[in-house]
Amino acid sequence: MSAPVRTWLYVPADRPDRIAKALGSDADAVILDLEDAVAPEDKERARRNVVATLADGHRVHVRVNEPGTPHGTADVDALAASSHTPAGVRVPKCVDPVRLGHTADRLGVPVYPILESALGVEHAYALATAHPLVSGISLGEADLAADLRVSDRGALAWPRSRVVVAARAAGLPSPAQSVWTAVRDLEGLHADTDEGRRAGFFGRSVIHPAQIPVVHEACRPDADDVAWARSLVDTVRDSGEAAWIDSAGRFVDKAVVERALWLLAIADEDPNVKEGQTS
Repeated sequence: MSAPVRTWLYVPADRPDRIAKALGSDADAVILDLEDAVAPEDKERARRNVVATLADGHRVHVRVNEPGTPHGTADVDALAASSHTPAGVRVPKCVDPVRLGHTADRLGVPVYPILESALGVEHAYALATAHPLVSGISLGEADLAADLRVSDRGALAWPRSRVVVAARAAGLPSPAQSVWTAVRDLEGLHADTDEGRRAGFFGRSVIHPAQIPVVHEACRPDADDVAWARSLVDTVRDSGEAAWIDSAGRFVDKAVVERALWLLAIADEDPNVKEGQTS
């Protein structure tokens, strides 16, 4: 099992200097942004930068503009015409599973729909299963809050749970959290990321390199959980049972084992993970 992505670093595609810095950062994945971070008059130049970055052999993701809009169509056309493909494409403002499927067919790379409206949340599972190339779903919380006309972050609790359930029901990775926009509030970022991890999210989109180590630390599994997972997996190797009660009296079945393997995939990629003592 490969380690889940912890950080998805957005960088404006019209800024070659920032692209170079992002590629040299510790982010697990870099997303060249053609959408919100790029002014309309700079979109074409940004597309050329994306194509050039891909031609240089960099495995980056790309966020296109909303499909069906003039800029979105131009983005998809440019990527489809390129002889070098991105690692994946983030598709914003998704509401229509059919349109998402057409985008996936056209590009032939993993697609990641972003749900940014009430209708998008209502269609979460349909979007998650719209095409075999859908590889993850996530929320765009700023636009979603505006669409819902809410100012209390607690009002997004249900949409967050909805996208977590839809992702896992579709067999997709746990969704990444939305951007933490208070760039200087690293303490708040850590607390929010840790809370999200415990609620079924994993990792998050970031917009500044200073956020990367904070998110990585918040995504780090608890030492006792890692020790438990390793002990459990070692036990599984010696057991032919479908389900059993472990030495601590806890029920273990296939789903519990899969969670343990997921934790170990994270832990084994992070040299800073420590292991505690199992009870």
